[in-house]
Amino acid sequence: MSKQKELTGRKKSLPSTTRYLDIAEIRDNAVILKDGTLRGVLMCSSVNFSLKSDDEQNAIVQGYVSFLNSLEFPLQIVIQSRKLNIDGYLSNLDAIAKQQTNELLRVQISDYTAYVKELISLGDIMTKRFYVIVPYSPGTDKRRSFWERFVAIFSAAQSVRLSRDKFVKYLDSLDRRASQVEAGLNSMGLAAVRLDTQSLIELYYNSYNPELRETEKLAGMDKVQVETN
Repeated sequence: MSKQKELTGRKKSLPSTTRYLDIAEIRDNAVILKDGTLRGVLMCSSVNFSLKSDDEQNAIVQGYVSFLNSLEFPLQIVIQSRKLNIDGYLSNLDAIAKQQTNELLRVQISDYTAYVKELISLGDIMTKRFYVIVPYSPGTDKRRSFWERFVAIFSAAQSVRLSRDKFVKYLDSLDRRASQVEAGLNSMGLAAVRLDTQSLIELYYNSYNPELRETEKLAGMDKVQVETN
């Protein structure tokens, strides 16, 4: 057996990396984990706290305290830093420059494009995005009896896969939690938006493939092929 065939055979026998992820499925604007629990993700704007007056800072702190006290479930806040990618912006500038009939405008656009490219090359300019993760676990619903919550913990995964009715009920509870969090963030002057299915797939794809995402863009949902065992 040649070395190339041997390497090919090893590659085929290797397990998929998806088996090591906690995510079982992403659909209906929700992330379904392998333990049967659900997650909703909201992308949130930021506020420059240091530029606010003392009264504004106190109001923001009090609003945040009130927001946390209104919740009966945990939240996860994630801050994601990525190197700023403006390749599309620069390509657009080059296209505009080529379309210019005015020579002076064409030169100015070209000079500006070169300046931006040099500025980016001198240092890594980072962009930050803020996410709020809203969980829902069937075993944490306080309206259920202790025994119902206890059983749901061990049967949650099967329920999500086998029972569409139960999944819809879980999803409805997650949606209500996400709406509550969104309203609380809006009350503090923050803009929050719930990520849909396509946005969730792109978020996790980019998170797990920070280098690959620059060269291989993720296709739309209508072109994504999912392998099932």
